Amino acid sequence: MRIIFNKLAFIVLALSYSVIGHGQLTQNLAIDMQALSLGNAVTADPNGLMAIHYNPAGLTHYKGRNFQVNLLSAYIDIDADFIAPPGYEIFGIDGVENDPVANSHSHVNRLAIYVPGLGLQKLPPGPALAPSTAFSVNSPGSKLTFGNAFYLPMFAGFYRKPTDPGRYQPLAAALQRITYLSPTVAYEVNDEWSVGLGVHFSYFALAAEQYMRAPNMMLGMAEILQDAFNCESGDEPLAPFITLCGGNVGPFDDIGVLSLELDQSLSPTYAAGVLWEPNDWFRWGASYTSDADMHLNGTYELNYTEDFSGFWRRFNGSIIGSITSAILSLPSGAPREAGNVTMKLTYPQHFQTGISVKVHPLLTVNIDVGWTDYKKWDAFNFQFDRNLEFLGAARILSPQNATSNTLSLPQGMVDVWNWAFGFELHASSRLDLRAGVEIRDSVIPNDQRNLMAPFGGANLYSVGMGYRWSRDADISMSLSYIHSVENIPADTSCNINCDAIDNIVYNPYAGLDVKTSLRAVLAGLTFRTRF
Repeated sequence: MRIIFNKLAFIVLALSYSVIGHGQLTQNLAIDMQALSLGNAVTADPNGLMAIHYNPAGLTHYKGRNFQVNLLSAYIDIDADFIAPPGYEIFGIDGVENDPVANSHSHVNRLAIYVPGLGLQKLPPGPALAPSTAFSVNSPGSKLTFGNAFYLPMFAGFYRKPTDPGRYQPLAAALQRITYLSPTVAYEVNDEWSVGLGVHFSYFALAAEQYMRAPNMMLGMAEILQDAFNCESGDEPLAPFITLCGGNVGPFDDIGVLSLELDQSLSPTYAAGVLWEPNDWFRWGASYTSDADMHLNGTYELNYTEDFSGFWRRFNGSIIGSITSAILSLPSGAPREAGNVTMKLTYPQHFQTGISVKVHPLLTVNIDVGWTDYKKWDAFNFQFDRNLEFLGAARILSPQNATSNTLSLPQGMVDVWNWAFGFELHASSRLDLRAGVEIRDSVIPNDQRNLMAPFGGANLYSVGMGYRWSRDADISMSLSYIHSVENIPADTSCNINCDAIDNIVYNPYAGLDVKTSLRAVLAGLTFRTRF
């Protein structure tokens, strides 16, 4: 029974891990339509005021006073199949016959956001809209350009129907980083060189709601013992020495519902860039965004099912149960636990460099390579405001990961280098046609894959156009598509489907083959003008 409840000690961490795993996929997807249409290969060609993000040195291209607004519409479609392999069972209990998730299908296409003060908010069905805006000021004859922007460097969120089989990882979730202030200055050193520097002040939040179950050998044993005790009859033959009939528990039964909300109002970073333009056909650029050590604060709440809490209350009322619980700090059977929690997390640093070559008067080619330091996410560490029942059980089996009020989970994300390619056809003096692809490698190792982050490598394909509306106004449009398919055979990822007795990391689909498919469509419009 220690191992049964020890699994619960890591649900909070497993949930946060899967939420944060969205980072690589959502990076740079809700910022600038021209950059999206070029596959984000714009470090050497940072047209648009969102150069504040991509390469602040590019602000020197904009003289006078300029204003830009962007509007992105996003649609996601996430599918998952839970396939029972031959011989699927948990401790002799036939999974095909007893597990309602076996051979079922999950579908998600509804988005969610986190609103400070209001919590996790479920949006109406259909595409969601994400705005951003920026402005710049350059005095006549000055080599200095000042700018500021409001935008979303990272954003993801969705929710499922309560009956969806994917509700165990999770029912609803949101991850977002909102840069609400980014004062930036760019300086034109000479005709060839420009540099830029900005300080970005951001808000970061993660929130999730998740049903819990634990298809583990120990819960399979508990169900078999309950059958042997003939609990349905209401008799307990070994009472008062040991009682196991306070509530129905088993490998395919719900344990409860977890809610988690964490945020930080002020998370500063800085961005620096350089741009070299030696002639009219070649450009080179590089930019760096610093990391940010965050100290997230929030709340958690665990509401257990009546069967699960009743089982423990009844068990603790027996002679053997009371002695065992006193020694091992097993749960008392409380129906609810709630409190405050903090988490230390580093927003990863990012470096990108690239070239822009005008290979023909009608064609410009951009090539970028970027690196993101996701290796910083080597562990997620939680500090609770009180000693918790489930942590008392966890520290017995995993003293290196748990104390009575702290939890730590190593997870081993990796650094990635991504390539991006953009092509711009100058169809006329007013019209540019664009296309791009960004190769977005996964930061999640194979043995950490899960349903919450249903992607491995996911390439971004984009097309778009830019139109010079007037001497002072430009319009850009883009359409982007991402598709990723993941196959996770049973017992290959201990964040979703490992089935050994000691898999203390949350594995709600233990023993099942899981296949995921993610599709995302992004359409956007940018309008820039002088004022």
